Amino acid sequence: MIKVIVSVLLLALLCCGIGYQQLQSALKMPLKVENNTLFKVERGTGFNQLCQAWQTNHWVDSCFKFQVLAKLDPTLTDLKAGLYELNSRSVVDNIRLINRGAEVSFSFTIIEGQPLRDVVANIQKQAYLTQDLDTENLATQISSTQENLEGWLFPDTYHYHSEDNASSILKRAYSKMQQELDAAWQNRAQDLVLNSPYEALILASIIEKETGLASERPMISAVFTNRLKSNMRLQTDPTVIYGIGADFDGDIKRKDLTTYTPYNTYKIKGLPPTPIAMPSRAALLAAVNPPESEYIYFVSKGDGSHQFSKTLQEHNRAVHQYQLNK
Repeated sequence: MIKVIVSVLLLALLCCGIGYQQLQSALKMPLKVENNTLFKVERGTGFNQLCQAWQTNHWVDSCFKFQVLAKLDPTLTDLKAGLYELNSRSVVDNIRLINRGAEVSFSFTIIEGQPLRDVVANIQKQAYLTQDLDTENLATQISSTQENLEGWLFPDTYHYHSEDNASSILKRAYSKMQQELDAAWQNRAQDLVLNSPYEALILASIIEKETGLASERPMISAVFTNRLKSNMRLQTDPTVIYGIGADFDGDIKRKDLTTYTPYNTYKIKGLPPTPIAMPSRAALLAAVNPPESEYIYFVSKGDGSHQFSKTLQEHNRAVHQYQLNK
């Protein structure tokens, strides 16, 4: 094999008029691009086409030396289609990047507590992503079993390559939530008031939206659990806001609390019909493992934390202290 390479090298030197030192310098020649320059290799692109495109962009002065190198090392011509992030290292290093199929990776993040409409709106703005979402039949497109995707997309960062489908990311997020919910449900408390994993998902979404401090998730879960056990209404503002939908102006009013929607937990008993946001793993675990507590009320202190109370009298004092005196 070595004899063959040497023979080809000698032939190249003799026939092409290129010296050994020139080939060595070609191996080290930098690609004249700024770091993180994006370049797309279309399917079927040949080595000569690639080099000529780079020459047109003034990233290389000439293709001749690199064509000789490709003759000596045919693996350089194995180009994989995709979008690549070029750098100012050698031309050969950048070609090797394409040989390996090391495409540039992008990311999309679903944030804890986001409602479905925000997730969909954000993913539709993602660059280098094929927008194939059927927003009218989204649940059917992403899941074969769910009628509503709210709550079913796990908050996390998902990486993708250029021209991946938006639906493929949401399918991964849905699959991840299925796994996380199943794991949480398998480790639920024995005397849990919830009757199904879906009820746990609903409660977890409410806990997520009520949480100002992550450390308070278990105690907020305890309050809602105690209310469910006592057949009390949950009376939680995030469900009311969700029921108002896109018409919510950022200021919850008294009439909002007294107007019926299926999500107004000041008017309905028990849980709303669906989740109201995407809950985190911590919220799922809090929902299925509430700590023992006598608290049935809480009120915001205005700093992200809450004051928890066991009786209505205690709660009214807390409301007066932290809300009415503001």
